[in-house]
Amino acid sequence: MREKKLRLIITFHTTTAAMAFESYCLAAGLPGRLIPVPTQITAGCGMAWMADPADRDVLEEAIKKDALNVDALYEVVH
Repeated sequence: MREKKLRLIITFHTTTAAMAFESYCLAAGLPGRLIPVPTQITAGCGMAWMADPADRDVLEEAIKKDALNVDALYEVVH
């Protein structure tokens, strides 16, 4: 079984927004990957971006700079 660690989880209202965020992050070389929304969180589309909490600043900067469409940011053990 995988060790559970504190993770940064970014949720989205729509699947389209989640897919657009994934494309943006891959093109920009930003850390993380798409996952199903963890059960601890109730979120719109069922998809979320997971990254290390240490990467929060760089991801928040990209979200603000390019007005990326996200729902919320959480830190959860996953």
